[in-house]
Amino acid sequence: MTTELEKQDILSPAAEIDVEQAASAARSSLDEFIKISEGSPKSGGTPRSRKNKEPAKVPGLVVCFGELLIDFVPTASGVSLAEAPGFKKAPGGAPANVAVGIARLGGNAAFIGKVGQDEFGYMLADILKQNNVDNSGMRFDPNARTALAFVTLRADGEREFMFFRNPSADMLLTESELDKDLIRKSSIFHYGSISLIEEPCRSTHLEAMKVAKEAGCILSYDPNLRLPLWPSAEAAREGIMSIWDQADIIKISEEEITFLTGGEDAFDDNVVLTKLYPQNLKLLLVTEGSEGCRYYTKEFHGRVHGVKVEAVDTTGAGDAFVGGLLNSLAANPELYKDEKKLREALLFANGCGAITVTEKGAIPALPTKEAVVKILDGVSTAN
Repeated sequence: MTTELEKQDILSPAAEIDVEQAASAARSSLDEFIKISEGSPKSGGTPRSRKNKEPAKVPGLVVCFGELLIDFVPTASGVSLAEAPGFKKAPGGAPANVAVGIARLGGNAAFIGKVGQDEFGYMLADILKQNNVDNSGMRFDPNARTALAFVTLRADGEREFMFFRNPSADMLLTESELDKDLIRKSSIFHYGSISLIEEPCRSTHLEAMKVAKEAGCILSYDPNLRLPLWPSAEAAREGIMSIWDQADIIKISEEEITFLTGGEDAFDDNVVLTKLYPQNLKLLLVTEGSEGCRYYTKEFHGRVHGVKVEAVDTTGAGDAFVGGLLNSLAANPELYKDEKKLREALLFANGCGAITVTEKGAIPALPTKEAVVKILDGVSTAN
């Protein structure tokens, strides 16, 4: 039974102050809990902005979306696939090559894609991790295999491809598996066209682009034409061009210009500017192999010479070029507005591509920043 004195203690001003203090402490704890559960660094989660609850940007992060596979490269040079005495396996897939290329140069890169829940798939995930690429956006399919590609450089210098995708896991990435927060954290979102060929990956690709655009990312597109993977040449042309006007940066080859324009002159600046330069594009790049590259912006255009080396395997050279450029762009997003700085970045990218062709396989041959600086020592951007 409560005494009168006890009642007075319960209702005393001091007791009321204690209650208010407890309530205040509770509110503070709740605020801290909400802050942590929304992804504060204290929780080990993704930092989020208070305004829109979206992940905070990670400075310089480039997210690459698409295929990751195993390339089988002949142990002998200058032979067809049928004539090859044996093959060396190497990790590949253009978007993954770009991600590793950026990381090997000291940049910040992540990869989003799908592989099989098999030994090759786990091997590829480990290779990305070993090369300092964030692989948290990777998914593993228990019912489909990791894609395989047999690639060779024939005696006439042309590459020959044979793909095994029936279907492969990379074609089966669904929207529900897409790590949208990882995309929102990036400053550059890079992709190709192979992920546009089949559903459900096509819809997932389009959604990823939408998320990136809404998050203010720079959209980088390398079509990376692989005709054998498309149902027809017309389907390839239509599929590649279906997203053309959404990119900020596009990199293409001379052969792709000819293909996409229906046979027009790939060396004609007017063809490039009238047929392949959409209104919203910031930078269009045309790679010319060992000869270097051309660049086009709304204000200027020109050419940067290549770096001469003895080619062993051209697989991944274009991806190394893209990685070199995006690494520079991640550090300076306004790079394309300054022609002098752009030319310097493109010479660096040409150096990346040159080093890559001196070894077999794509990812194993991608260079470090030190190797590129060394090969470019004394080389000028002047043509």
